[in-house]
Amino acid sequence: MNRKERIAQTLTAALRPMHIDIADESHMHNVPEGAESHFKVLIVSEAFEGEKLVARHRRINALLGDELAGGMHALAIHAWTPQEWFDKGGGAAPQSPQCMGGSKAADQPA
Repeated sequence: MNRKERIAQTLTAALRPMHIDIADESHMHNVPEGAESHFKVLIVSEAFEGEKLVARHRRINALLGDELAGGMHALAIHAWTPQEWFDKGGGAAPQSPQCMGGSKAADQPA
């Protein structure tokens, strides 16, 4: 099972989302091919009702602690209640910015 599948399995078991989308964005960063190091998660769950955004992020980070300790370098989190998702049009998570780390930062004009 790859990291994306493990993330999906862990979050689905704990949060029973009505929608989940996980993107491996490692290819957008200065990492070896197949690194599975940078991910974006859009998760919509009733479990987030009444919970502040920082608490949602902390919960997801705790659930994925083994992945973060085991080589996952970055995790963009979009954790919404069903109402927030519907208010946003039930669409996709915001686009991630271009990587500016490693050698890619040196390629940018001053």
